[in-house]
Amino acid sequence: MKLKKSTLQNLITYAIVIAAFAVCQAMISSGSMSRALRGQMIPICVYIVMAVSLNLVVGISGELSLGHAGFMSIGAFTGAIVSAWLLGAVQMENALLRLLIAMLAGGVLAGVAGFLIGIPVLRLRGDYLAIVTLAFGEIIRNILNCLYFSLEGKRLYVSFNNPSIPGKILVNGPAGATGIVKIASFPVGFALILFTLIVVLNLIDSRTGRAIMASRDNRIAAESMGISVTKYKMIAFVTAAVLAGMAGALYGLNFSTVAASKFKFDTSILVLVFVVLGGIGNIRGSIIAAALLTVLPELLRAFSDYRMLVYAIVLILVMLATNNEHLSTLLGKLMPGKKKGEEVNG
Repeated sequence: MKLKKSTLQNLITYAIVIAAFAVCQAMISSGSMSRALRGQMIPICVYIVMAVSLNLVVGISGELSLGHAGFMSIGAFTGAIVSAWLLGAVQMENALLRLLIAMLAGGVLAGVAGFLIGIPVLRLRGDYLAIVTLAFGEIIRNILNCLYFSLEGKRLYVSFNNPSIPGKILVNGPAGATGIVKIASFPVGFALILFTLIVVLNLIDSRTGRAIMASRDNRIAAESMGISVTKYKMIAFVTAAVLAGMAGALYGLNFSTVAASKFKFDTSILVLVFVVLGGIGNIRGSIIAAALLTVLPELLRAFSDYRMLVYAIVLILVMLATNNEHLSTLLGKLMPGKKKGEEVNG
């Protein structure tokens, strides 16, 4: 039975991710991976999910979003609160089950926020949409800076800009979520990457995905064929928000303290860099770029105070190289991506 080209490319993407996980897991088990690099495994998983989900909006839907870190922050804080409540109020000792529920809750709440934000935002286009999503990302961060959550028995208290609430403080305003029990794990991060790829790649190859890309390529033509452009762009935007929320929950439960300041505009730009460097619309490229650029600062520690300068120079050189016509043709064969009017492959 002959496979479609897109199906074959998707299978190759899955195989690459599974092989990378197997190699990393073997290195961790044998002790050949350094402690610093082991600490980067979960952030790598998180940023891969963030890059792939943002590419769904930027590359597949064709809309520039600069507030993706806002959805990640919602997921991180929701995950921390839900995990603490399950442990303190329900006495759920199973860390894996607690983590999965926290990630699900983070994804759902981020999806709701994405839907509410998308109602006014997705009626805009181009630079206007980018500026408004940036503003919403900053609004979310500032709201989180003013929230206080506490747990007393089975009861959860919440207040806005008022730290005087009873019980054990879970979220302490600008100090963020504190006293988090770290339950994030690399295998769950790998499972989240696979889940993200299954959702995104199947969406791209579906009728809905073709409608989203038709809206991207020619809005007027799509509307004339009866396609509801706002509806399909909303589907892509909310799906990306849900995945970012789940990644945020995994990220938050990897630390003992998470503050809203970790999800500033810089984080959204960092994820956008992963997308652009890997190729807009290129899902496999986003995975590779996110993994390499997340671990690169750690690999450049030998340069001490100059490592971020070297990091910036490496970024510039890579961008110049990928814009080389001959190299771009070669990379296009290795990592098929988006072309105008053509189907997007993973």
